[in-house]
Amino acid sequence: MERTRIEALIAELAKKQGSGMYLKDFLLTWEKTDDEIAATFLAADVLRALREENVSCRLFDSGLGISLFRDNSTRTRFSYASACNLLGLEVQDLDEGKSQIAHGETVRETANMVSFMADVIGIRDDMYIGKGNTYMREVAEAVEMGHAEGVLEQRPTLVNLQCDIDHPTQSMADMLHLIHHFGGVEKLKGRKIAMTWAYSPSYGKPLSVPQGVIGLMTRFGMEVVLAHPEGYEVMPEVEAVAGKNAERSGGSFKRVNSMEEAFAGADIVYPKSWAPFAAMEKRTDLYGRGDFDGIKALEKELLAQNAKHTDWECSEELMAGTRGGSSGKDALYLHCLPADISGVSCKEGEVAASVFDRYRIPLYKQASYKPYIIAAMILLSKFQDPAAKLKGLLEAGEKRVK
Repeated sequence: MERTRIEALIAELAKKQGSGMYLKDFLLTWEKTDDEIAATFLAADVLRALREENVSCRLFDSGLGISLFRDNSTRTRFSYASACNLLGLEVQDLDEGKSQIAHGETVRETANMVSFMADVIGIRDDMYIGKGNTYMREVAEAVEMGHAEGVLEQRPTLVNLQCDIDHPTQSMADMLHLIHHFGGVEKLKGRKIAMTWAYSPSYGKPLSVPQGVIGLMTRFGMEVVLAHPEGYEVMPEVEAVAGKNAERSGGSFKRVNSMEEAFAGADIVYPKSWAPFAAMEKRTDLYGRGDFDGIKALEKELLAQNAKHTDWECSEELMAGTRGGSSGKDALYLHCLPADISGVSCKEGEVAASVFDRYRIPLYKQASYKPYIIAAMILLSKFQDPAAKLKGLLEAGEKRVK
């Protein structure tokens, strides 16, 4: 067993104020301190190392991880289930169509009724601007009240599995991938990352991935560039967060309207389609009014708008302009997946097939960090001394080996 490395990670975790996350939800990365973000990365690394050494990470003998997905998901759904299973929790999906929500049950009531033996609630609610994160906070307030009034013996932690504002499990997994790829968090300072819009033949993709990336990666002294055609702006308040983060960390943040400019000299590129913030606000309003003809008209309008920018594709030519691109050492390509691959999943899309194929294994590795990030979020919120708990797992694993 690589005991020395695991012990070093646990010792480093003990120095961080990860206990500040005890009994706290994980909703937005910029609500967490630098030490709390670092503690999450360290805990994720320890959990992964323990599993690789076949050491049990079961910290719960019973309990539920409630799963509520209001949008489709593959990686995050399975990552959440894997994280709960790793720690000893059983996942129970809340299917709203099969619940009493359809009969008018309130959020306050539902949240308490599903939480009697729940330790964590994971929610994905990313479809409508102004709704998803607000709903999560409403659920959090309901279970807080239930616990305070003695209805719930424990207060389940809420984990944001993607909302309208942020996708913290994705951006945190992305960042942990970068930390390992470049050989340490200190090696990221000064590196340029291009978070760019890319063409998609579909519309309505959430803004939370690009917002999550600029909201987190500006905290590490990186040169973060947000690129998109005019009219594809993200939420201005998240841009403000990114600007403040960059100023504090000694990095930089800027917005451009050229994919070529963003890629030039970049160490990391993240080409990803998203819908314009203004259009997403309009769609939310139309759904709220039940104006389905208006929704169809908006969809047609946005698809036509997208079609004007089919040249926003992560191509071999653009990759050649990244740092070291001319020597064949292109920038690291990131994507939250699934990507719209030109000539494979669609006629024209976000990325050329040759580029995607070259980075397929690194992309899978990028995704592989998410179960451990989610497990770390749960661990830090449920145990006041997470380092001691992890040390106990390590020692128990060694005894079994002996």
